[in-house]
Amino acid sequence: MTVKEMLQPSIEQVVENIEKVIVGKRNVAILSLVALLAKGHVLLEDVPGVGKTMLVRALAKSINAQFKRIQFTPDLLPSDVTGVSIYNPRERQFEYKPGPIMGNIVLADEINRTSPKTQSALLEAMEEGSVTVDGATRPLPRPFFVMATQNPIEYEGTYPLPEAQLDRFLLKLNMGYPSPEEEVGILSRVEKAPPIEGIRPVMALDELLELQRQVTKVYVSDPIKRYIVDIVQRSRSNASVYLGVSPRGSVALMKAAQAYAFMHGREFVVPDDVQFLAPYVLSHRMIIKSEAKFDGLTAEEIVAQIIARTPVPIQR
Repeated sequence: MTVKEMLQPSIEQVVENIEKVIVGKRNVAILSLVALLAKGHVLLEDVPGVGKTMLVRALAKSINAQFKRIQFTPDLLPSDVTGVSIYNPRERQFEYKPGPIMGNIVLADEINRTSPKTQSALLEAMEEGSVTVDGATRPLPRPFFVMATQNPIEYEGTYPLPEAQLDRFLLKLNMGYPSPEEEVGILSRVEKAPPIEGIRPVMALDELLELQRQVTKVYVSDPIKRYIVDIVQRSRSNASVYLGVSPRGSVALMKAAQAYAFMHGREFVVPDDVQFLAPYVLSHRMIIKSEAKFDGLTAEEIVAQIIARTPVPIQR
């Protein structure tokens, strides 16, 4: 299965909107929507200047969502993310001032540049769907989607996310540099005005919430569930892997496959869905042995090897 297959009309419109801003990254646009429809979050690891912020802004404008951006720095506090209670002398009581986490689409820029305490505040909100300030729990808006970015090159002064927190992201994506032809296209598009200014909403938030509900109804047969578990189990026994994928990874792969199948107009998941999504869902959930890294083996290559060796369920 390829990402060039026909998508549902409403979803195709969102992808086309993103493609007006981000040239040649249809794959990333579709995978971002997979995470959004599956009520998951995305970790986008890439160098500066390849369009990460534009991707999130285009997605937010396409669905008419409230967009918030958090620039993570070493001095950022958890309250700078979640919000804070401030005393109002006129009312003689504390009032909650929402933080930037209170948005539909949140860009957590350079998440590895802030302290683990602040990282945890964001990741707790992602997991729980709410924030707790001064003992009061406040629900986050719906839908709620976080795309966190980090630079894979500069590590000085950073706080790498531990594996337990990486596991909270449904997908880990890379955008990569554009081809020469694509980069010429970028120059042509921004020559007069940024294309993001011309983006118009093509989907309402209520419609998106309904699509999220429909995704959960996509049928996953027992052989497909067994296929997912077999892939995950093999990651735990692979000679090159120190720590394999957790059961949370199995759940994430199933939910992502449901969303991907739904986007392509199917009411059931097929093995091709699982195979296509596995590298994006599972790679960041494994710890590779140091000797395997020394040999140049990556997590994505290990997942590809596991998929190639795992028997595919066949409809009889």
